[in-house]
Amino acid sequence: AKRPFHGGKDQPLAVNQRAINIKHHQPLHHASSENGSSEKYTEGKDYLIYDRVRILDKVGFTEPQEAYSMLLPKGWQHEGAIEWNSPGTSCEGVFTWLKARSGDGKYNMEVYPDVVFNWSADPAMQQLNQNNDASSNCSYAQPMDAENYLRKVFAPKKLGNPEIISVEANKYVVAQMQENNEAARNEMMQYGSGGVQFYQTAVNATVRWPNNTEGMVVLGVSIMEGIVPNIYNGTSDKIYTTAVTKQTVFKYPASESEQAKHQFSVVMSSIRTNPAWKNAVSDFWKGVRQQKHIAHVGRIKLMDEQTRQMGEDAIRKGNDRLKDMDVQMRNWEARQNSQDRMHTNFIKTIREVENFQDETGKYEMTSSYNHAWSRGDGTSFIMSNNPNFDPAFVLKDQAWKQMRKVD
Repeated sequence: AKRPFHGGKDQPLAVNQRAINIKHHQPLHHASSENGSSEKYTEGKDYLIYDRVRILDKVGFTEPQEAYSMLLPKGWQHEGAIEWNSPGTSCEGVFTWLKARSGDGKYNMEVYPDVVFNWSADPAMQQLNQNNDASSNCSYAQPMDAENYLRKVFAPKKLGNPEIISVEANKYVVAQMQENNEAARNEMMQYGSGGVQFYQTAVNATVRWPNNTEGMVVLGVSIMEGIVPNIYNGTSDKIYTTAVTKQTVFKYPASESEQAKHQFSVVMSSIRTNPAWKNAVSDFWKGVRQQKHIAHVGRIKLMDEQTRQMGEDAIRKGNDRLKDMDVQMRNWEARQNSQDRMHTNFIKTIREVENFQDETGKYEMTSSYNHAWSRGDGTSFIMSNNPNFDPAFVLKDQAWKQMRKVD
């Protein structure tokens, strides 16, 4: 099977579109008051600068397209990719991963690709599928909820088996998953799969490693249960598809847990998915599912010309939606869609969120900080809890304007 779209190979996977140019400033700044006293402000303590970084899909389109963006503390290094498994392969779909770390290596975050595993109640099918080769993203295993997946699979196999300090169910994410699954169920009913049921769970957890490093872990699990008729004995069997999503780990020194919660909240609540990219990808895979249904086969291998045409059509539609993006100061980043809101909901049990507004629009951010400033470009922000700090004065840059808290 061919890849769904053809993209360039020499484009960067992730870019920081507009980094803040303050090389001439030192991390320690002085502000003089009217009475001649001097107050010191330390970057990382009194305030923290966040830059928006953008992750490109360089595989799915003829030209690299921005898939999503997020705020990371200034100076963090990051890498990530959007990977496509073509229609007709054993693990088809789009899988995203990201790694980011602070300059001193004390903090790091990793977003793992989604994992899908299947299971059948039929013993003969169990034996058949367990003998098949599994990939890193897809396998054959019994369904399990989010906490069991964390304890039995994710922590021991992906995280080096840390001690699990606490696990808390996240009702906000579960509600969002229910909404998404209902939309999926309605589509499947069009194909005659009316008996499909979904079960969803999500957790926030805290873990600790022997080297006095702690981590915040979030993940969600959606289980799809379907009924398949057995044409040989007249009965039916149940099949299960389990999808593990949003697997994210944020590591930090155990002694700096409060600062870590501030940063993790900002990052998670700042994730914005490009709606043009998301719609193009969703339309592509919906088209694949429709073709499978029409052809009544398990796998459909798309011809190169069909794939190219679908890619060009999707890009053309996406570019039409994005052509005014620079003029509008990327105001789509200030709007939430369903996928963005799931990221935000993961941090509701850690920190609540507030709406901050500048001339470009309203942004949903963490309430971990009492004050926020922007440069009016939707890309650069400063967060602080120090009521006396003013970046326009301290950094000698009048482009910084304080954002207002709004409903």
